[in-house]
Amino acid sequence: MSIRALIWNEYVHERENPVVAKIYPEGMHRQIAKLLGADPEITASTATLQEPEHGLTQKVLDETDVLLWWGHARHGDVAGEVVERVVNRVWQGMGLIVLHSGHFSKPFKRLMGTSCALKWREAGERERVWVVNPKHPIAEGLGEHFELENAEMYGEPFGVPEPLETVFISWFQGGEVFRSGLTYRRGAGNIFYFRPGHEAYPIYFNDDVARVLRNAVRWAYNPQADLRDPTEAPNVPVDKALEPIKIRGARLHADGEEGLR
Repeated sequence: MSIRALIWNEYVHERENPVVAKIYPEGMHRQIAKLLGADPEITASTATLQEPEHGLTQKVLDETDVLLWWGHARHGDVAGEVVERVVNRVWQGMGLIVLHSGHFSKPFKRLMGTSCALKWREAGERERVWVVNPKHPIAEGLGEHFELENAEMYGEPFGVPEPLETVFISWFQGGEVFRSGLTYRRGAGNIFYFRPGHEAYPIYFNDDVARVLRNAVRWAYNPQADLRDPTEAPNVPVDKALEPIKIRGARLHADGEEGLR
């Protein structure tokens, strides 16, 4: 059974900006889907901000193994109930790959619990992406570095929690460096943040970027069964304790009452 990857894109700049429209006439989501579709073990589909429920209904998310998220201009337009739906699916075990300016997306900020802020500059400068964790599955098949001739600079400090692993560090022509490939785990879900992807440049036509994305989907996929309800907080009755016990003091809750949240 193939890995079911869903590429979500706010799909704004491709329709409103002629520079981006020329590079991605079918939308970045469809180009990324083509890159992933080159792997016979990945089935790629797409969804956009403009669709009902942003294309992220509960049914769609339940049938998604790995969600890739690209947003930039309309982070604030993503409905809160959809954000909570995505976050809950990550806790259950769905993988999440956050691309470029998705660092400011609501789901990523919700999962990180931090500002996710950074420095930036749009000057089309060269980016050299260094592989600092060469034995990591996401870096499989890469050399010690790869280069993007034109890129938007992202610079440290990057306001995210300390990652589980740092896979890539970027150097930019202007001198800044940035942690460009970071892994996290939230609940049962694997999360990968990957910096390259500014829409004004043909980043998603680069072979090395394509390899990273395919590797990342494979890495983020959790083949184990999803957690049924990661938010469940069941009360364990006294008579169901593994060892015999007696109530020894006052109680705040009655038998069968749900805990306070």
